[in-house]
Amino acid sequence: MCMMKQLWDWLQEKIERGGSMQNRKYRMVLAIFLIFIVLLTGCDRNMTDEQTVNERQDAVKESGTKTIADNEETTDAGEDNLEMSYTADAKVWDIINDPAFEGYGRLIFPAGKTIDKSMTLSEVGRILTWYNYVNPDRTVEIVNYMKNKVEAGEQIFYDIYTDEEKAADPAKENTGLFFFRGNPGEKFAIVNAGGGFVYVAAMHDSFPHALEISKKGYNAFALIYRPGAETALEDLARAIAFIYEHADELEVDSEDYSLWGGSAGARMATWLGSYGTAAFGEVEYPRPGAVIMQYTGLSEVYGNEPPTYANVGTIDGIASYRTMERRINKIKANGTDAEIEILDDLPHGFGLGDGTIAEGWIDHAVRFWENQMD
Repeated sequence: MCMMKQLWDWLQEKIERGGSMQNRKYRMVLAIFLIFIVLLTGCDRNMTDEQTVNERQDAVKESGTKTIADNEETTDAGEDNLEMSYTADAKVWDIINDPAFEGYGRLIFPAGKTIDKSMTLSEVGRILTWYNYVNPDRTVEIVNYMKNKVEAGEQIFYDIYTDEEKAADPAKENTGLFFFRGNPGEKFAIVNAGGGFVYVAAMHDSFPHALEISKKGYNAFALIYRPGAETALEDLARAIAFIYEHADELEVDSEDYSLWGGSAGARMATWLGSYGTAAFGEVEYPRPGAVIMQYTGLSEVYGNEPPTYANVGTIDGIASYRTMERRINKIKANGTDAEIEILDDLPHGFGLGDGTIAEGWIDHAVRFWENQMD
Protein backbone atom coordinates (compact mmCIF):
# COMPACT_ATOMS: atom_id res chain seq x y z
CA MET A 1 0.00 0.00 0.00
CA CYS A 2 1.29 3.43 -0.95
CA MET A 3 2.66 5.40 1.99
CA MET A 4 1.53 8.75 0.61
CA LYS A 5 -1.52 9.25 2.83
CA GLN A 6 0.30 8.24 6.02
CA LEU A 7 3.22 10.53 5.22
CA TRP A 8 0.98 13.45 4.40
CA ASP A 9 -1.10 12.91 7.53
CA TRP A 10 2.11 13.06 9.54
CA LEU A 11 3.23 16.22 7.76
CA GLN A 12 -0.21 17.82 8.18
CA GLU A 13 0.00 17.28 11.93
CA LYS A 14 3.44 18.90 11.97
CA ILE A 15 2.25 21.85 9.90
CA GLU A 16 -0.86 22.41 12.02
CA ARG A 17 1.26 22.47 15.17
CA GLY A 18 3.80 24.74 13.53
CA GLY A 19 2.10 27.96 14.56
CA SER A 20 3.15 31.26 13.07
CA MET A 21 4.98 32.10 9.90
CA GLN A 22 8.20 32.22 11.91
CA ASN A 23 8.23 28.45 11.67
CA ARG A 24 7.57 28.23 7.94
CA LYS A 25 11.21 27.42 7.13
CA TYR A 26 11.04 24.39 9.44
CA ARG A 27 7.79 23.33 7.80
CA MET A 28 9.36 23.82 4.38
CA VAL A 29 12.22 21.45 5.23
CA LEU A 30 9.67 18.82 6.26
CA ALA A 31 7.70 19.35 3.05
CA ILE A 32 10.76 19.02 0.78
CA PHE A 33 11.88 15.91 2.67
CA LEU A 34 8.45 14.40 2.21
CA ILE A 35 8.33 15.26 -1.47
CA PHE A 36 11.48 13.29 -2.19
CA ILE A 37 10.17 10.32 -0.22
CA VAL A 38 6.90 10.41 -2.16
CA LEU A 39 8.75 10.49 -5.47
CA LEU A 40 10.99 7.61 -4.44
CA THR A 41 8.08 5.46 -3.35
CA GLY A 42 6.35 5.93 -6.69
CA CYS A 43 3.19 7.35 -5.21
CA ASP A 44 2.47 9.80 -8.04
CA ARG A 45 -1.33 9.76 -8.35
CA ASN A 46 -1.49 11.69 -11.61
CA MET A 47 -4.86 10.80 -13.09
CA THR A 48 -3.72 11.25 -16.68
CA ASP A 49 -1.89 7.93 -16.53
CA GLU A 50 -4.08 5.49 -18.46
CA GLN A 51 -4.10 2.76 -15.83
CA THR A 52 -4.96 5.10 -12.93
CA VAL A 53 -7.65 6.79 -15.01
CA ASN A 54 -9.31 3.45 -15.60
CA GLU A 55 -9.03 2.51 -11.93
CA ARG A 56 -10.50 5.87 -10.88
CA GLN A 57 -13.39 5.51 -13.31
CA ASP A 58 -14.28 2.12 -11.87
CA ALA A 59 -14.07 3.46 -8.32
CA VAL A 60 -16.10 6.61 -8.81
CA LYS A 61 -18.93 5.26 -10.95
CA GLU A 62 -20.44 3.66 -7.87
CA SER A 63 -20.47 7.01 -6.04
CA GLY A 64 -21.87 8.97 -8.99
CA THR A 65 -18.73 11.09 -9.41
CA LYS A 66 -17.87 11.79 -13.05
CA THR A 67 -14.48 11.64 -14.71
CA ILE A 68 -13.54 13.58 -17.81
CA ALA A 69 -13.85 10.41 -19.87
CA ASP A 70 -17.38 9.83 -18.53
CA ASN A 71 -18.57 13.24 -19.63
CA GLU A 72 -18.93 13.71 -23.38
CA GLU A 73 -19.75 17.41 -23.04
CA THR A 74 -16.37 18.76 -21.92
CA THR A 75 -15.74 21.03 -24.89
CA ASP A 76 -14.59 24.32 -23.40
CA ALA A 77 -16.70 27.45 -23.78
CA GLY A 78 -15.16 29.92 -26.16
CA GLU A 79 -12.98 27.38 -27.96
CA ASP A 80 -15.03 27.73 -31.16
CA ASN A 81 -13.84 31.35 -31.39
CA LEU A 82 -10.17 30.36 -31.31
CA GLU A 83 -7.97 29.78 -34.31
CA MET A 84 -6.69 26.33 -33.46
CA SER A 85 -3.00 26.41 -34.31
CA TYR A 86 -2.37 23.51 -31.95
CA THR A 87 -4.16 20.22 -31.37
CA ALA A 88 -3.81 17.71 -28.56
CA ASP A 89 -1.13 15.95 -30.63
CA ALA A 90 1.10 19.04 -30.80
CA LYS A 91 4.50 18.62 -29.18
CA VAL A 92 5.09 20.59 -25.98
CA TRP A 93 8.52 21.64 -27.21
CA ASP A 94 6.98 23.10 -30.36
CA ILE A 95 4.94 25.43 -28.16
CA ILE A 96 7.93 26.30 -25.98
CA ASN A 97 9.98 27.16 -29.07
CA ASP A 98 7.20 28.96 -30.93
CA PRO A 99 8.55 32.41 -31.95
CA ALA A 100 5.24 33.90 -30.75
CA PHE A 101 6.32 33.09 -27.19
CA GLU A 102 9.93 34.18 -27.53
CA GLY A 103 11.49 34.86 -24.14
CA TYR A 104 8.86 33.10 -22.04
CA GLY A 105 7.70 29.97 -23.86
CA ARG A 106 9.49 27.79 -21.29
CA LEU A 107 7.31 29.30 -18.54
CA ILE A 108 4.06 28.11 -20.09
CA PHE A 109 5.02 24.66 -18.80
CA PRO A 110 6.74 23.85 -15.47
CA ALA A 111 10.25 25.28 -15.54
CA GLY A 112 12.74 22.84 -14.10
CA LYS A 113 10.65 19.79 -14.97
CA THR A 114 12.10 17.28 -17.43
CA ILE A 115 9.92 17.35 -20.53
CA ASP A 116 10.48 14.60 -23.06
CA LYS A 117 10.94 15.79 -26.62
CA SER A 118 8.07 13.56 -27.74
CA MET A 119 5.56 14.75 -25.12
CA THR A 120 2.31 16.07 -26.59
CA LEU A 121 -0.22 18.46 -25.11
CA SER A 122 -2.48 15.50 -24.34
CA GLU A 123 0.24 14.10 -22.07
CA VAL A 124 1.09 17.20 -20.02
CA GLY A 125 -0.68 15.77 -16.98
CA ARG A 126 2.15 13.25 -16.60
CA ILE A 127 4.50 15.95 -15.30
CA LEU A 128 1.95 17.60 -12.98
CA THR A 129 2.73 15.67 -9.83
CA TRP A 130 -0.04 15.46 -7.19
CA TYR A 131 -2.74 16.65 -9.62
CA ASN A 132 -5.89 14.89 -10.80
CA TYR A 133 -8.42 15.41 -13.61
CA VAL A 134 -5.95 17.23 -15.83
CA ASN A 135 -8.03 18.06 -18.90
CA PRO A 136 -6.17 18.01 -22.26
CA ASP A 137 -8.95 20.09 -23.83
CA ARG A 138 -8.15 22.87 -21.37
CA THR A 139 -4.45 22.64 -22.22
CA VAL A 140 -5.19 22.91 -25.93
CA GLU A 141 -7.55 25.83 -25.36
CA ILE A 142 -5.00 27.72 -23.27
CA VAL A 143 -2.05 27.49 -25.66
CA ASN A 144 -4.28 28.47 -28.59
CA TYR A 145 -5.75 31.35 -26.59
CA MET A 146 -2.22 32.59 -25.85
CA LYS A 147 -1.09 32.31 -29.46
CA ASN A 148 -4.24 34.03 -30.72
CA LYS A 149 -3.70 36.94 -28.34
CA VAL A 150 -0.04 37.36 -29.27
CA GLU A 151 -0.80 37.25 -32.99
CA ALA A 152 -3.50 39.88 -32.40
CA GLY A 153 -0.80 42.16 -31.02
CA GLU A 154 -1.62 41.79 -27.31
CA GLN A 155 1.02 41.41 -24.63
CA ILE A 156 0.28 38.33 -22.55
CA PHE A 157 3.43 38.09 -20.40
CA TYR A 158 4.99 40.63 -18.07
CA ASP A 159 8.31 40.46 -16.24
CA ILE A 160 8.01 41.46 -12.61
CA TYR A 161 11.76 41.89 -12.08
CA THR A 162 14.18 44.15 -13.93
CA ASP A 163 17.07 42.84 -16.01
CA GLU A 164 19.43 43.99 -13.26
CA GLU A 165 17.50 42.06 -10.61
CA LYS A 166 17.47 38.93 -12.76
CA ALA A 167 21.20 39.22 -13.40
CA ALA A 168 21.82 39.44 -9.65
CA ASP A 169 19.54 36.44 -8.99
CA PRO A 170 19.23 34.18 -12.07
CA ALA A 171 16.35 32.26 -10.45
CA LYS A 172 14.22 35.34 -11.07
CA GLU A 173 14.46 34.58 -14.80
CA ASN A 174 11.76 31.98 -14.21
CA THR A 175 9.15 34.41 -12.90
CA GLY A 176 6.47 36.60 -14.39
CA LEU A 177 2.78 37.22 -14.93
CA PHE A 178 0.62 35.78 -17.68
CA PHE A 179 -2.23 38.22 -18.28
CA PHE A 180 -5.71 36.99 -19.19
CA ARG A 181 -7.54 40.19 -20.06
CA GLY A 182 -11.11 40.86 -19.09
CA ASN A 183 -12.92 44.15 -19.60
CA PRO A 184 -10.81 47.34 -19.46
CA GLY A 185 -11.09 49.01 -16.09
CA GLU A 186 -12.40 45.91 -14.29
CA LYS A 187 -10.98 44.47 -11.09
CA PHE A 188 -8.19 41.91 -11.12
CA ALA A 189 -7.34 38.55 -9.63
CA ILE A 190 -3.95 36.89 -9.18
CA VAL A 191 -4.03 33.09 -9.42
CA ASN A 192 -1.23 31.04 -7.85
CA ALA A 193 -0.79 27.42 -8.91
CA GLY A 194 0.44 24.81 -6.49
CA GLY A 195 3.18 22.25 -6.89
CA GLY A 196 4.47 21.66 -3.37
CA PHE A 197 6.76 24.71 -3.66
CA VAL A 198 8.86 22.49 -5.93
CA TYR A 199 7.38 23.48 -9.29
CA VAL A 200 4.50 25.61 -10.63
CA ALA A 201 1.57 23.59 -12.03
CA ALA A 202 0.10 26.55 -13.93
CA MET A 203 -1.31 24.58 -16.86
CA HIS A 204 -3.84 22.90 -14.55
CA ASP A 205 -3.96 25.00 -11.40
CA SER A 206 -3.87 28.64 -12.51
CA PHE A 207 -4.14 29.14 -16.30
CA PRO A 208 -7.60 27.52 -16.55
CA HIS A 209 -8.86 29.54 -13.58
CA ALA A 210 -7.47 32.79 -14.96
CA LEU A 211 -9.01 32.16 -18.37
CA GLU A 212 -12.44 31.46 -16.85
CA ILE A 213 -12.22 34.58 -14.67
CA SER A 214 -11.40 36.65 -17.76
CA LYS A 215 -14.43 35.21 -19.57
CA LYS A 216 -16.54 36.69 -16.77
CA GLY A 217 -15.12 40.14 -17.54
CA TYR A 218 -12.52 40.40 -14.79
CA ASN A 219 -8.79 40.73 -15.38
CA ALA A 220 -6.74 37.75 -14.24
CA PHE A 221 -3.03 37.17 -13.81
CA ALA A 222 -1.37 33.78 -13.40
CA LEU A 223 1.86 34.10 -11.43
CA ILE A 224 4.94 32.04 -12.27
CA TYR A 225 7.07 32.12 -9.13
CA ARG A 226 10.31 30.69 -7.78
CA PRO A 227 9.91 27.40 -5.90
CA GLY A 228 10.23 27.70 -2.14
CA ALA A 229 7.76 29.25 0.29
CA GLU A 230 9.81 32.35 1.06
CA THR A 231 10.73 33.14 -2.54
CA ALA A 232 7.21 32.40 -3.76
CA LEU A 233 5.78 34.93 -1.32
CA GLU A 234 8.37 37.51 -2.33
CA ASP A 235 7.35 37.00 -5.95
CA LEU A 236 3.65 37.33 -5.11
CA ALA A 237 4.30 40.55 -3.19
CA ARG A 238 6.29 41.85 -6.15
CA ALA A 239 3.48 40.87 -8.53
CA ILE A 240 0.98 42.89 -6.51
CA ALA A 241 3.37 45.84 -6.47
CA PHE A 242 3.89 45.54 -10.23
CA ILE A 243 0.16 45.55 -10.97
CA TYR A 244 -0.45 48.54 -8.70
CA GLU A 245 2.44 50.45 -10.24
CA HIS A 246 1.20 49.71 -13.79
CA ALA A 247 -2.55 49.76 -13.18
CA ASP A 248 -3.18 52.47 -15.79
CA GLU A 249 -1.13 50.70 -18.44
CA LEU A 250 -2.79 47.35 -17.66
CA GLU A 251 -6.22 49.00 -17.48
CA VAL A 252 -7.23 47.33 -14.22
CA ASP A 253 -9.12 48.50 -11.15
CA SER A 254 -6.90 47.76 -8.16
CA GLU A 255 -9.65 48.05 -5.54
CA ASP A 256 -10.93 44.83 -3.95
CA TYR A 257 -8.64 42.56 -5.95
CA SER A 258 -8.64 38.87 -5.13
CA LEU A 259 -5.92 36.30 -4.52
CA TRP A 260 -6.52 32.73 -5.68
CA GLY A 261 -4.54 29.56 -5.19
CA GLY A 262 -4.57 25.80 -5.02
CA SER A 263 -2.49 23.66 -2.67
CA ALA A 264 0.84 25.50 -2.13
CA GLY A 265 -0.62 28.40 -4.13
CA ALA A 266 -3.46 28.65 -1.62
CA ARG A 267 -0.93 29.00 1.18
CA MET A 268 0.64 31.87 -0.74
CA ALA A 269 -2.72 33.61 -1.12
CA THR A 270 -3.70 33.18 2.52
CA TRP A 271 -0.32 34.13 3.97
CA LEU A 272 -0.05 37.23 1.79
CA GLY A 273 -3.65 38.09 2.62
CA SER A 274 -2.91 37.98 6.34
CA TYR A 275 0.61 39.43 6.42
CA GLY A 276 0.54 41.91 3.57
CA THR A 277 3.14 42.86 0.99
CA ALA A 278 5.43 44.69 3.43
CA ALA A 279 6.22 41.40 5.19
CA PHE A 280 7.79 40.13 1.98
CA GLY A 281 10.01 42.96 0.85
CA GLU A 282 7.63 45.42 -0.80
CA VAL A 283 5.98 48.60 0.42
CA GLU A 284 2.57 48.12 1.98
CA TYR A 285 -0.17 47.77 -0.61
CA PRO A 286 -3.85 47.17 0.19
CA ARG A 287 -4.85 43.69 1.31
CA PRO A 288 -7.02 41.63 -1.05
CA GLY A 289 -10.78 41.97 -0.96
CA ALA A 290 -11.09 38.19 -1.00
CA VAL A 291 -8.99 35.02 -0.89
CA ILE A 292 -10.08 32.00 -2.92
CA MET A 293 -8.29 28.85 -1.77
CA GLN A 294 -8.39 25.22 -2.84
CA TYR A 295 -7.19 22.07 -1.12
CA THR A 296 -4.59 23.13 1.41
CA GLY A 297 -4.61 22.11 5.06
CA LEU A 298 -3.66 25.46 6.52
CA SER A 299 -4.83 25.78 10.13
CA GLU A 300 -3.53 29.11 11.45
CA VAL A 301 -5.99 31.97 12.01
CA TYR A 302 -4.89 35.37 13.31
CA GLY A 303 -8.10 37.36 13.21
CA ASN A 304 -7.12 39.63 10.31
CA GLU A 305 -7.91 37.23 7.46
CA PRO A 306 -9.63 38.64 4.37
CA PRO A 307 -13.02 37.17 3.42
CA THR A 308 -12.23 33.60 2.36
CA TYR A 309 -13.83 31.01 0.10
CA ALA A 310 -12.43 27.46 0.17
CA ASN A 311 -13.08 24.08 -1.39
CA VAL A 312 -11.65 20.59 -0.93
CA GLY A 313 -12.50 16.95 -1.57
CA THR A 314 -13.31 14.42 1.12
CA ILE A 315 -10.73 11.89 -0.09
CA ASP A 316 -7.88 14.39 -0.36
CA GLY A 317 -4.90 12.57 1.14
CA ILE A 318 -2.84 15.77 1.22
CA ALA A 319 -5.19 18.43 2.59
CA SER A 320 -7.69 17.42 5.25
CA TYR A 321 -11.18 18.76 4.62
CA ARG A 322 -11.74 18.76 8.39
CA THR A 323 -8.74 21.05 8.90
CA MET A 324 -9.98 23.41 6.20
CA GLU A 325 -13.51 23.39 7.62
CA ARG A 326 -12.24 24.24 11.11
CA ARG A 327 -10.24 27.17 9.72
CA ILE A 328 -13.20 28.57 7.80
CA ASN A 329 -15.38 28.30 10.92
CA LYS A 330 -12.77 30.19 12.95
CA ILE A 331 -12.68 32.97 10.36
CA LYS A 332 -16.47 33.20 10.46
CA ALA A 333 -16.41 33.26 14.26
CA ASN A 334 -14.19 36.35 14.03
CA GLY A 335 -16.94 38.12 12.10
CA THR A 336 -15.39 37.78 8.64
CA ASP A 337 -17.32 36.40 5.69
CA ALA A 338 -16.15 32.90 4.80
CA GLU A 339 -17.52 29.74 3.25
CA ILE A 340 -16.35 26.29 2.24
CA GLU A 341 -17.52 23.68 -0.25
CA ILE A 342 -16.67 20.13 0.78
CA LEU A 343 -16.91 17.83 -2.23
CA ASP A 344 -17.59 14.14 -1.79
CA ASP A 345 -15.14 11.60 -3.16
CA LEU A 346 -12.74 14.05 -4.76
CA PRO A 347 -8.96 13.73 -4.34
CA HIS A 348 -6.29 16.42 -4.27
CA GLY A 349 -5.64 18.83 -7.10
CA PHE A 350 -8.87 18.65 -9.09
CA GLY A 351 -8.45 22.17 -10.51
CA LEU A 352 -11.66 23.41 -12.11
CA GLY A 353 -13.15 19.96 -11.57
CA ASP A 354 -14.11 19.36 -15.19
CA GLY A 355 -16.38 16.33 -15.38
CA THR A 356 -16.70 15.98 -11.59
CA ILE A 357 -19.13 17.08 -8.91
CA ALA A 358 -16.85 20.12 -8.41
CA GLU A 359 -17.59 21.48 -11.87
CA GLY A 360 -18.98 25.00 -11.59
CA TRP A 361 -17.35 25.84 -8.25
CA ILE A 362 -15.54 28.77 -9.88
CA ASP A 363 -18.92 30.47 -10.43
CA HIS A 364 -19.57 30.26 -6.67
CA ALA A 365 -16.11 31.65 -5.93
CA VAL A 366 -16.54 34.60 -8.27
CA ARG A 367 -19.91 35.41 -6.67
CA PHE A 368 -18.26 35.27 -3.26
CA TRP A 369 -15.60 37.72 -4.46
CA GLU A 370 -18.27 40.00 -5.96
CA ASN A 371 -20.08 40.07 -2.61
CA GLN A 372 -16.97 41.64 -1.06
CA MET A 373 -16.71 44.45 -3.59
CA ASP A 374 -17.69 47.98 -2.64
